Amino acid sequence: MNSTDCSISILFVIDGLEFGGGERTFLQLIQGLPCERYAIHVATSPEGDFFKILTGMGIDVVPLDLRKRVSVNNIKKLSGIIRKRKIDIVHSQGGRSDFYARIAARRLKPKIKIVNTVAMPVKGYDVSALRKGAYRFFDWVSERYADRFIVVSEVLKETLLNSYRIPPDKVIKIYNGIELNEYRPNGKEVRSQKSEVRREFGLSKDAPVIGAIGRMVWQKGFEYLIECIPEIVRTYPDAKILIVGDGPLRERLGALSEELGVRDNVIFAGFRSDIKEILSAVDLLVVPSLLEGFPMVTLEAMAMAKPIVATNIDGITEQITDGIDGILVSPRDPSTLAKAVIRVLNDNELVRTMGLSARERVEQDFSVEKMVAETEKVYMSLHYCPVKLYGST
Repeated sequence: MNSTDCSISILFVIDGLEFGGGERTFLQLIQGLPCERYAIHVATSPEGDFFKILTGMGIDVVPLDLRKRVSVNNIKKLSGIIRKRKIDIVHSQGGRSDFYARIAARRLKPKIKIVNTVAMPVKGYDVSALRKGAYRFFDWVSERYADRFIVVSEVLKETLLNSYRIPPDKVIKIYNGIELNEYRPNGKEVRSQKSEVRREFGLSKDAPVIGAIGRMVWQKGFEYLIECIPEIVRTYPDAKILIVGDGPLRERLGALSEELGVRDNVIFAGFRSDIKEILSAVDLLVVPSLLEGFPMVTLEAMAMAKPIVATNIDGITEQITDGIDGILVSPRDPSTLAKAVIRVLNDNELVRTMGLSARERVEQDFSVEKMVAETEKVYMSLHYCPVKLYGST
């Protein structure tokens, strides 16, 4: 890139060990930003799927191991990447990525603009209390170097403003987006996918199938879904609960289903990348979470016009309006959760109307195009075009 032109050179920084919501959002931005206006670079772990995907796309992706909490070598390497590629804006997501990006960019002159996306508060990290404290300390030390914080929900915005005391002009709320053209709720292809998935798991075409998708960690509240199954099968003995995902609680959840006598009604599918196809096969999605940022799986189900039963927690309540495009219940309440599931299975008209409303809501508020456009406004508000001389302070 010529240092005197006004195109914008962006470096995305993320650990990339798992292809989660952050990696997906960055991929959406990489694919959605106009190539004539942006030069895209990425620093991420060479061991993750994200690195492989970007390499296959021909993106300039640099290997960076972000697993260590503090590494002077990582800071130096990241500073070198920024300098060599004449980066204008560094955009990071994740506790370690944010810290390294802030410190590495801060070392350079002229000042590199820094954008951090916050999708989950530190209290929601799946780590020990000691490590949470360390993350919050390093965040506190370096957060003043960030120029903008993009948050994915209103509650995260309030957290940054009120708890972290970030200036209001630095905090921008931008909802996650879903690829509407890839999620088609009707049509021959969806019916075919439904048949294939049900056949794979030995499910009859008429059996009630309740889906649940996510990592098996405490935040997702899957034990409360397992605990509500006995009440569901009293009304629907052939109901199946298809749980997609893996994690540290997998064995405990399996043991709980055995203890409650519902192991035959539960299918632990493990990690799957074909979430759209899984959603085509289920009759409804249950999200029994205890803590969320702004979950993508709810948006995916809404785009597929699937009815959703979810907990009325922050993040989810910004996606779903109770009784309109889903049913919201109190967390940690298996009996209420079971009653809501049974209500959906009993009422085909409710399924139809909630599904239509959910799809309309996604089209209006949660499209990829809207997310990319709002993020580009953040970049444009930060960019300027002086002649740049790069060097360490």
